[in-house]
Amino acid sequence: MFKALRHRLKSFCRDSEGSVSVEFALYAPLLLGTFAAFYTFFDAFRQESMNLKAAYTISDLISRETNYINDTYLDSMYAMAGLLIRGDSSLGMRVSVVRWDEADQSYYVDWSKVRGGGYEEWTDATIHLVKDDLPSMPDQERVILVETNNTVEPAFRIGIPTMDINNFVFTRPRFAPQVVFIEDKANGNSHNDNSMGL
Repeated sequence: MFKALRHRLKSFCRDSEGSVSVEFALYAPLLLGTFAAFYTFFDAFRQESMNLKAAYTISDLISRETNYINDTYLDSMYAMAGLLIRGDSSLGMRVSVVRWDEADQSYYVDWSKVRGGGYEEWTDATIHLVKDDLPSMPDQERVILVETNNTVEPAFRIGIPTMDINNFVFTRPRFAPQVVFIEDKANGNSHNDNSMGL
């Protein structure tokens, strides 16, 4: 009996007849599922990277300001972040300037502004919630804190849940001791080439 079974297995292994359409029907779903999974994972990592780069870009641009900023400036930063990330996903942004006071051993908020959803403005009473994430600073030093959140739906349903991407980026002001926010006032950064005779 074992001899007959072994003979049949050998003949099955040597048999080269088959149907391409049947093999395609068997392997196509597996192949397409693999491609969908690779694309979904790649897109998720790409989206996470783009969100982080958007937060760093906003933080870097604000850190270079030597003039005060206003609501229009922050609206333009929010619009730019929306262009950098995927357009079909929601975006929330919070920009704050945080100061360290050595005598009180506490962080204080100079100002905090929110665009989009998912955030509330930081206050002196609530900034302690993230004190462990803030850097060590000299007395009266300030940092610009940019936080973004983004909800991303996977491109294909392969078992990955909806992702909430949160970024927490801080940068020291580069050319001025602090970045001042003034509401409803132009910040003096307008540029008109016609005034230069061009």
